Amino acid sequence: MPQPAFGLMLQHLRAERGFSLRELGVLADLDHAYIYRLETGDKESPSEEALAKLLRALKASRRESDMLRFLSQHSQTDPALVTHVLSDPTVTYQVFASVAGAAFRGAVRPDYAKLIARVRRILDEEEDNG
Repeated sequence: MPQPAFGLMLQHLRAERGFSLRELGVLADLDHAYIYRLETGDKESPSEEALAKLLRALKASRRESDMLRFLSQHSQTDPALVTHVLSDPTVTYQVFASVAGAAFRGAVRPDYAKLIARVRRILDEEEDNG
């Protein structure tokens, strides 16, 4: 089973902070095996309490927190989108969520760079007209 988007992002944040599963478990007051199951997709949709503990322990930014919350509720989000967004810190949560919603439509895997650029143009136009 491929790694889900939520698990991919959680693992990325944990690795970026230099935490082992056990260290994050201690910091978040959660079982490290539970965190492993979240990362691998054996467990989906953590409770709000568990998610809050993880976000606090990871000292997640607002963007990271919003994205992880979104992913906990939208398990079908393409992990490739998360990989792309994590490599481009200029992608806002609003753009990410818009692209993630658009990515569910159609059978062909989208070009996320193009889709992000398109969403940014639309949002900029709305801002200019609003």
